[in-house]
Amino acid sequence: MSRLIRAVIDSSALRANFAAVRAAAPGRRIMAVVKANAYGHGLVPTALALPDADAYAVARIEEAVALRAAGVRRAIVLLEGVFDAAQLQEAAQLELDLVVHEPLQLSLLEQYRPAYRFVAWLKVDTGMNRLGFRPEEFAAALARLQDLPEGVREIRLLTHLACADERDAAMTAEQIARFTHLAQGRGLATSIANSAAILGTPAAQADWIRPGLALYGVSPFPGETAGELGLRPAMTLETVVIATRRVPAGESVGYGGTWRAARESRIAIIAAGYGDGLPWGLPTGTSVVIAGQRLPLVGRVSMDMVAVDASGAGPGIEVGARVVLWGPELPVERMAASAGTIPYELLCSVSQRVPLVLG
Repeated sequence: MSRLIRAVIDSSALRANFAAVRAAAPGRRIMAVVKANAYGHGLVPTALALPDADAYAVARIEEAVALRAAGVRRAIVLLEGVFDAAQLQEAAQLELDLVVHEPLQLSLLEQYRPAYRFVAWLKVDTGMNRLGFRPEEFAAALARLQDLPEGVREIRLLTHLACADERDAAMTAEQIARFTHLAQGRGLATSIANSAAILGTPAAQADWIRPGLALYGVSPFPGETAGELGLRPAMTLETVVIATRRVPAGESVGYGGTWRAARESRIAIIAAGYGDGLPWGLPTGTSVVIAGQRLPLVGRVSMDMVAVDASGAGPGIEVGARVVLWGPELPVERMAASAGTIPYELLCSVSQRVPLVLG
């Protein structure tokens, strides 16, 4: 019981999920998305666990710095690109690939005095309306990049899908059609598919795929779990019971007295709260697993603790007993559904005080 709460990361599951993604998109090059601390799984350990990736994708230049410092030499793609000359120089020193999605970034490259020739990923906005050049702006943006042979050694194209997690969404087909029309005949490598598109829309796979959530063994589709897709959860968020107590019928548990015992109840207090990343609004009835038994949370989540109703549970509910909040025994998709959120948010919300342990 040296650690109360910890996130155990299964490197073999990461590699198995990588293999599953490769099998789903044979022949495609794989850009492993490790931004946001690898969705809470640890930026550097995750990248090192996936040495067969053709490239790693990050959102911020600080993430690229950490990867290079850890000895990662493969291509690193900066998904949001750079926003001033100093960042561009740093990206050159780090030998990054740049996503170019707006005119400022084109201007920076035009003013750049080459010390390094970039791979530039020109981003096309095919309907997400977040980042990228609109279709009517695409040709001019591409021409500007093509006029920079001393600073850009290769141009590739990418877009991002807005509704790939909705199987057979009409918008996905429309976005693919727009992108395909613009890319046709250019002779440039392309990338469209995120995890949902890799697994659900083969037409989106293009030359490069960009798996994120699937690498971590989580379903990108609402209502489906990783196991149903042949994926293995890579994170087990686990803690321990730190107290048990008898609560008489009619008495409440936790802040605000939002839950009252309908009968004399046995309550287990576990070391996990919103200070660790659990949503404050997680409702009563949300399941956790203690000593192999699925039991409901009751009352409000506190900063460091939350209560579980263990009334009528079998043996093993005692101080020091292992508690699984999510993992292979209890998919994170289930807690996300209970919390009214998405698995991405839960994984990325695991706080810095929760140690990551490679399993």
